[in-house]
Amino acid sequence: MPDSFMSLGIAQRRRFPYRSLLAVAAVLVLAGCATFSEDGGFGAVRSAAKERLGSETKWLRNEVDEDAARKQVQALLAKPLSVEDAVQVALLNNRGLQASYSELGIAEADLVQTGRIANPSFGYANMRGGGELKIDRVLSFNIIQLLTMPLATKITARRFEQTKLAVSAEMLSVAAETRRAYYGAVAAQESIRYFEQVNESAEASAELARRMFAAGNFTALQRAREQVFYADAVAQLARARQTAVVERERLTRLMGLWGTDVAFRLPDRLPDLPKGPAEQRDVEQTAMGTRLDVKASKRELDALAESLGLTKATRFINVLELGLAQEREPFNVLNGYEIRLEIPIFDWGQARVARAEALYMQAANRTAETAVNARSEVREAYSAYRTTYDLAGHYRNEIVPLRKKISEENVLRYNGMLIGVFELLADARESIAAVNASIQAHRDFWLADTNLQAAQNGAAAGMRKAAGAAPAMAAGGSREH
Repeated sequence: MPDSFMSLGIAQRRRFPYRSLLAVAAVLVLAGCATFSEDGGFGAVRSAAKERLGSETKWLRNEVDEDAARKQVQALLAKPLSVEDAVQVALLNNRGLQASYSELGIAEADLVQTGRIANPSFGYANMRGGGELKIDRVLSFNIIQLLTMPLATKITARRFEQTKLAVSAEMLSVAAETRRAYYGAVAAQESIRYFEQVNESAEASAELARRMFAAGNFTALQRAREQVFYADAVAQLARARQTAVVERERLTRLMGLWGTDVAFRLPDRLPDLPKGPAEQRDVEQTAMGTRLDVKASKRELDALAESLGLTKATRFINVLELGLAQEREPFNVLNGYEIRLEIPIFDWGQARVARAEALYMQAANRTAETAVNARSEVREAYSAYRTTYDLAGHYRNEIVPLRKKISEENVLRYNGMLIGVFELLADARESIAAVNASIQAHRDFWLADTNLQAAQNGAAAGMRKAAGAAPAMAAGGSREH
């Protein structure tokens, strides 16, 4: 028999005692209390999307839900996508995210199963011999499961809550990845235009150098310099185009698009910088209260603590059977009871307790690690946010205007025949390079803004680590329960 199994057996020759039938009915009533919720725990995920992202997410569990989501996605794709639109499409259409939502159904099924007693077993024996007939009937129930059911259900409920946090973190992670991919795709698309201008400038310069060399007005070294610059500009444009493809495809995958939907449109340029950076105080304390991975680690620790208490309480009860027995003979009726107890000679349960204690200490250290990492990550993310904002503002307010001023002055000098065409083209290339660097700085700010939000919400990698311990504990702890 399995460890920690206690059963009630009712045995008789021809009929069951009425008291035993009442006990069976009471057990069945208790076992029927565990039911599934209406939303399967998805309400917590939906609330997290609304409160933290201002977006809507759906768990597509039937064709009606899929059709409604499809129409909503089509409406969003019919216009140039904003970053909020891209996130909304991902939350509705990302199939990996929908697969993560199924974890809620699995966890809730485990919770409901924990709240239901195991099916009873029925035994029947018919023996004949020497002119005698004996009929034995036995109905058995797992009593130790019933006794430990409240605590076991409480532990599984904690795991269900932890799963809600883990799935919410996965949803927020998909949203953050979609934001990053969106900004990368728009910036790469915007950069192509400037690399094309550099390429045109370099091509014109190389062609002019070729003609001047043919006329004997240019040396071979001067012509080679212009040619190599043009060749390098061609290579940079090819890399920029490939980068744009990579970034766009990354966004396409996150939004779960295929077929004609991949022809979605993006705006021509990144959103403007905000008027000022967001000032945040006590970012560490805020992260401790809002990060989902910190909350999940704490819940895991609480669940393991209760699991350890249950293990210690049941480690000496390996097999205990309690039964009511009745046997009817031709001239006599015997009534009584029997108890069978397995004597813990070889297995005193120390291994199970030691395992539970090791799991608890492991979870305690992981919780501490999560808290330390969360504080560090949010400090680092906020520092990057402020730095990239200042850098993007520096390009916007200082470098690009100065480059524009220099270009205007060089055009005047060229018109006055003070500089040649090659100097003018070189200045144009430098101005375009400065604008492209400004685009990259602008993109880096929006990426840093996304990373700061992700750091405040909790990293999905940390959530997966926290959630991964629960199934391991369940596999090893099911015998204690």
